[in-house]
Amino acid sequence: MSREAVLAAAASHIASGAFAGDLARRVAFATESPEADSGPVQRRYLEAEIGPTLERLGFSVEVVENPAEARAPLILAERHEGDHLATVLTYGHGDVLGGMAGDWADGLEPFRLVVRDGRLYGRGTVDNKGQHSINLAAVGLVLKARGRLGFNLKVLLEMGEELGSPGLAEVVRANVGKLAADVLIASDGPRIAAGRPTIFLGSRGACNFDLVCALRDGAHHSGNWGGLLANPAIRLTQALASITDARGRIRIGEWVPQGLLPEVEALTWELVLEPEPGDPVIDPDWGEAGLTPPEKVYAWSSFEILAMTAGRPAAPVNAIPGEARAHCQLRYVKDIDPARILPALREHLDAQGFGDIEIVPARKGFFQATRTDPDNAWVALARRSIEATTSKRPAVLPSFGGSLPNEVFADILGMPTVWIPHSHPACSQHAPNEHMLESVAAEGLAIMTGLFWDIGASR
Repeated sequence: MSREAVLAAAASHIASGAFAGDLARRVAFATESPEADSGPVQRRYLEAEIGPTLERLGFSVEVVENPAEARAPLILAERHEGDHLATVLTYGHGDVLGGMAGDWADGLEPFRLVVRDGRLYGRGTVDNKGQHSINLAAVGLVLKARGRLGFNLKVLLEMGEELGSPGLAEVVRANVGKLAADVLIASDGPRIAAGRPTIFLGSRGACNFDLVCALRDGAHHSGNWGGLLANPAIRLTQALASITDARGRIRIGEWVPQGLLPEVEALTWELVLEPEPGDPVIDPDWGEAGLTPPEKVYAWSSFEILAMTAGRPAAPVNAIPGEARAHCQLRYVKDIDPARILPALREHLDAQGFGDIEIVPARKGFFQATRTDPDNAWVALARRSIEATTSKRPAVLPSFGGSLPNEVFADILGMPTVWIPHSHPACSQHAPNEHMLESVAAEGLAIMTGLFWDIGASR
């Protein structure tokens, strides 16, 4: 069978409803990893759905216990076709956030797939069941057409990504030999725009922490003590204001790159963020001056205050609070030393006179920044293949704007990482009405089928 014929088979797989049928079964598993009692359904997703699918495709399959979180097991699978062949590792996660039942539009619910107006609705349709379903379907199409892949393929699928991937690094370290490969090719996150195929080469890191100003126990009447007692909310807001200027430009030098690397700038200069219906309007003068919006989100660091409390916001009283707290986040790029993020913050606060502000690292919310060399041969192969399949020039992002556990592949396993997302920015990920576009599903399946075909043909 020719490349053109296998791409036609991919189109038929979507049009026939076969892909939607697979996705409907997978969405029906309410794999809400934040729920403490979700362990049994998490395991069933692997043992009753993903494991048998992989076995039918000729994979050996092993369900691995999670040493850090019992309710989030993992699957390791391998299809080995020859020692002389290239080896690809792919990754996905089968867990989802809470379904938010009752908050979805009329006729929609989280754990029932509904196809409506060119959209596939259901929890996990884009994060991440729909994305790894596309990739597994592409494997099946190439095998049916060629009888073999023409390369070795390994699969790692976890059930705890929405918890911050506890135990993933430990499992990877314990199975370095089993997971060794030439490249990671996986799918998560959104494209830069619904109609533009996208590759991203890594992800920004995330460092979450609390800033706390705790000056005394209890609150004190503002009429009796106002003007006499330091207000922790005022101290905290002043400290927060020292971290950026009034337009969000970061003032801590070690938190931002010294400048854009030429290879990064070459990728981002042609990128355009295309707003979709329902998207907020970008504030053009927010963040680092002189950068384009894509450079700000894919190649620079951003500091955010995610939540703040002082006193009783829901029912204020005339009292000076004893404590104020802010939950903060720095998203940072590969050029930043993660070991210096919090020490640099401590030094900055002390220099500004805020020694009374405590830094409390978050127990989760940490991901390392990664970025594959844009000139890597696997990146070049993926770009050529996508362009041959779609007749579109793919957007290549130096880093995904969000964060993924990509460091386990880039750092622990030491491999280049090529991410090809099958979602779009307005997908309602983590919210009611999560959906995958049928157009993106069709193009995504064609892209992955073409790419797996090309990898096998080139070896």
